[in-house]
Amino acid sequence: MSVRVTLVTAARSSSRLAERFDDDRPLDQVGWHEVQLSASVLVPLAAAELRYCSPTTRSRATGDALGYAPLAQPALSDCDMGRWRGFTLAEVTAREPAAVDAWLADPRAAPHGGESLLEFISRVGGWLETRPAVEGSIVAVAEPAVVRAALVYALKAPPSAYWNVDVRPLSTVTLTGTPGRWSLRLDTGMR
Repeated sequence: MSVRVTLVTAARSSSRLAERFDDDRPLDQVGWHEVQLSASVLVPLAAAELRYCSPTTRSRATGDALGYAPLAQPALSDCDMGRWRGFTLAEVTAREPAAVDAWLADPRAAPHGGESLLEFISRVGGWLETRPAVEGSIVAVAEPAVVRAALVYALKAPPSAYWNVDVRPLSTVTLTGTPGRWSLRLDTGMR
């Protein structure tokens, strides 16, 4: 039986330039406003039979604000960035430029002491593969990095494709299929 999983990217909690690795800040005022603006399109997803979220404050708040009452899933956690947690990419690049270069170039590298990109993609893919086959749908609110990892995994793209996927706050993407066989569905906005 085919499963339909709609991934909703959590609303913002800071400007993109102020984003920190593995950051767990709550939604900011802009994020709350964007949730209100998107509600008419996203609230109907609450009808999904199963509703999940990343265990971050902003993912849970986004899901709750949309009426999903999601269940937090540890497998949907952001990438473990080890000692880089809490720092911006610019801050880490200034301190450890060679380590950042290695991390960006090699999906197996984890110079920060956390998960490698390949481990992260595999963890998120493992969650996707073990979703129960339900009549209907699943919705999951997740961090942008988790959505990118799920897309790379589902499309069987090389890990380097992760860096080429831009995931905006409150965007959605739907994956349909069975374990090991996923298709990407893009909505046109017309129903």
